[in-house]
Amino acid sequence: MSKRDRAPTPPPERQNRSRQVAELLPAIGGAAFRRFGFVQSAIVTRWPEIVGERLAAVSSPDSIRFPMGKKQDGTLTLTVRGAHAPMMSHLTVEIIERVNRFFGYAAINRVAIRQGEVTKRAERRAPPSLAPAPELGGSLKAIADPELKAVLEALASGVASATPAPMPSLPKVR
Repeated sequence: MSKRDRAPTPPPERQNRSRQVAELLPAIGGAAFRRFGFVQSAIVTRWPEIVGERLAAVSSPDSIRFPMGKKQDGTLTLTVRGAHAPMMSHLTVEIIERVNRFFGYAAINRVAIRQGEVTKRAERRAPPSLAPAPELGGSLKAIADPELKAVLEALASGVASATPAPMPSLPKVR
């Protein structure tokens, strides 16, 4: 049998621009998460939203294993803190429903529970309190959306309170 000659793939086109780290991380993190059994890294980062704060405090997703060639009917392996494992085993049906709702299809069919130590997540800090904006005139009073108005007021107060950084002195050229 002979192998078919494949056309060489052209190198990716250069964009000649600097990119933010956040723009590069999904590709890097995605490869690492796939290597350890996670098709979608969001299940790890958004675990408290999926199962709730109480369950997320005592559990963390370890891996998702799918049958060969499929992307459904997988097994989610959870690491659960010691004495909470029996409670989690009673909640597996609810966990399966929540994870499948997160994915949007029947991705998980079974939950495997493994007892172990769960690392604490860094707590999310509350957003800073918004102080009233300095004199802005009537420009923001016409905005009906309260959330947008609060964000714009915070931006205006941040700009108003920021002091310009001193320019570094350059050496004199003789």
